[in-house]
Amino acid sequence: MSSMSYKGYSARIDYDARDDIFVGRVLGVRDIISFHASSVSALHEAFRAALDDYLSDCEERGVAPEKPASGKVMLRIRPEVHAAASIAAQSAGKSLNQWADEVFERAARA
Repeated sequence: MSSMSYKGYSARIDYDARDDIFVGRVLGVRDIISFHASSVSALHEAFRAALDDYLSDCEERGVAPEKPASGKVMLRIRPEVHAAASIAAQSAGKSLNQWADEVFERAARA
């Protein structure tokens, strides 16, 4: 699986061997935004067109487009993990939010 990004949205890219095309789907939103093309350059163009169409449609209907993330995460974790994370954050001289942001970023890039 590969991915691509545009205007803050990310898409998952797969290859459909049966139809000999690349197929993409925007991730992190409930609306289905998909696209396809037979070459990588055409796929980039199809992704941009599909996302621009989605944003334009939302504007025409007067609704806010769904964003992949709000920046707020609510977690339920074991108390001992919460305590250990709080101690690690304090040891690093950071708030738990700052520390968790860095940990999430490292984990997401791995």
